[in-house]
Amino acid sequence: MLRNLMLTIAYDGADFHGWQEQPELRTVQEVLTTALRRALRHQIALIGSSRTDSGVHAAGHVANVYTTHPMSCDNVYRSVGARLPKDLMLIYVEEVPLTFHATRSAISKLYRYRIHNTGSRPCEQQNQRFVYHFWHRLDLDRMREAARAWIGTHDFTALASTGNVRENNVRKITAIHICRIGPEVQIDVEGEGFLYKQVRNMVGTLVEIGRGQK
Repeated sequence: MLRNLMLTIAYDGADFHGWQEQPELRTVQEVLTTALRRALRHQIALIGSSRTDSGVHAAGHVANVYTTHPMSCDNVYRSVGARLPKDLMLIYVEEVPLTFHATRSAISKLYRYRIHNTGSRPCEQQNQRFVYHFWHRLDLDRMREAARAWIGTHDFTALASTGNVRENNVRKITAIHICRIGPEVQIDVEGEGFLYKQVRNMVGTLVEIGRGQK
């Protein structure tokens, strides 16, 4: 009997070339697919809720896979988890309706950019793999004021990078939160979906505004 398993995963993306499987490159999709095939003992197609670029980390990336294997979700969790490297883990496995599709069923995605905003290097906190170092003091009030203009449904063509192939560049941003925690500035961008490198370009623009250059 055909079953649909939803997988929630986390990974340190520093040593991955993003999510999507690519020839001769280590990607999250490739590593997880290999582990699933060995555990379920048949070919599978792993569907991810979103693509991520090289170096991007995830704390709750959702995927799904169809299988005819009767193995329980708990045993899938253990069997697959035992085959994964240290920088990739399953958070949980859940059986869902056959109609669930990780990409098309996603109703919200949240990206967090972490900026080490002080003159000292982030290696002092041992988090250099997870933050971007920007030493000029950022004006968060200016950044918040600018970010408000992006809330809502807009055409974000100007913020898509070369390589964007979407015909419809209209996207809905539901929230942007900017805060400072100690030496770190965190920028959370939440929406229904994003264009290729849209959030990265949004954050880059906010940094230029925060430093007073725009």
